[in-house]
Amino acid sequence: MHKVELDKFQGPLDLLLYFIRRDELDINDIPIAEITAEYLQIIEDMKAMNLSVAGEFILMAATLMRIKSKMLIPRAELDDLGEPIDPRTELVKQLIEYKKYKDIADNLSEKWERLSYQHERSISETFEDLYADNADYLKEISVFELAQHFKNVIDRLPDLNPYEVDLNTIDLSDKKHFILNSFDGRGILFFNVLLKKCINKLEVIMTFIAILDLVQQLKIVVLQSNLFDDIEIHLLEKN
Repeated sequence: MHKVELDKFQGPLDLLLYFIRRDELDINDIPIAEITAEYLQIIEDMKAMNLSVAGEFILMAATLMRIKSKMLIPRAELDDLGEPIDPRTELVKQLIEYKKYKDIADNLSEKWERLSYQHERSISETFEDLYADNADYLKEISVFELAQHFKNVIDRLPDLNPYEVDLNTIDLSDKKHFILNSFDGRGILFFNVLLKKCINKLEVIMTFIAILDLVQQLKIVVLQSNLFDDIEIHLLEKN
């Protein structure tokens, strides 16, 4: 059994997903007995070292034990149609939704790293004639500066419950298409105007990914005149 440190996980679902990926388990057919045993052992090891264990991990331990006990009952509970109820159903549903949410976050992280380590050539150099008249007051902002602006917006929004979001409705292509069709007649879109249309943190994240993609594809450039001024997103005209 590998040593696992709880502080490396964002929550109990993250830990369970780690078990599933590590052991290549079927997320729809979780071996509750084995996972519960390892999960409880980790909790006990943490307590033995006098380390605090977050309440959410304790709650999940109780949930796993309850599911395990129900699966040991010879006669399963039946639903309204007379079909046996799998005690793992709700947990499996939460894990699947969490995995979708985590995959989106991982995708964002990968794009961030890829753009961060690209050659630091200004995209606008390719289109230097396009903004020659604005060179005195506009400058291109970095990926990290843009990410900080997104973080500030995310921090002001209410926490997102990943289990209440239908991630199947989120389409990156649709988000990019929406951005490209939001520019005014001058080919300018203000950052704050775009983000006011986002209703939750997940949509803000998807907007960030879409903007990074469009920048990478040389379809837009992100500019700002002064530190506290609104960010301008400029549409790069096709030559």
